[in-house]
Amino acid sequence: MVKQVTENTVHYVWYPGDMKEWRRAALALVVGLLVFAGVWIFSRDLLPAVVFGTSATAGVTGVNFGRRDAQAYSGFPDLSDRAARRAAMVHTGRAAWRALVQGCFAAGAAVLIVNLPATGVVANWLLPVVPAVVGTLARQAGMLHERLGVSASTPGPAKTA
Repeated sequence: MVKQVTENTVHYVWYPGDMKEWRRAALALVVGLLVFAGVWIFSRDLLPAVVFGTSATAGVTGVNFGRRDAQAYSGFPDLSDRAARRAAMVHTGRAAWRALVQGCFAAGAAVLIVNLPATGVVANWLLPVVPAVVGTLARQAGMLHERLGVSASTPGPAKTA
């Protein structure tokens, strides 16, 4: 990122990724915190507040990751030459990092939910899986949304009346 400080001074700031993606990640965290606060205020119970908050964060993040994966998949060139295969490896590596981040978040949310004071089969076995399922379904929904957007905008054969 380049910031023009004065007429003769330019300040270069490096950050990983696109600022738009960092804003989407911050949005996911804010949505999760707002859902957590809303559920906690109405229920005064930590278990559903944590489950809903982490699920909301996983959902927003999953949609974002799904859209980015679908964009990367549609950007795969013909893999006939060396440069195209290298570009495909870059896209695949980024998708693998996104999957690793989503998996670590799901595991962390599950550990957080299991360690809450509530006990029982539902609290210890079913609810820890909810954020992972929501995140995965949201990722698929994001991919589907991106693919439908791409396929809807491409011209098709002319309809005959």
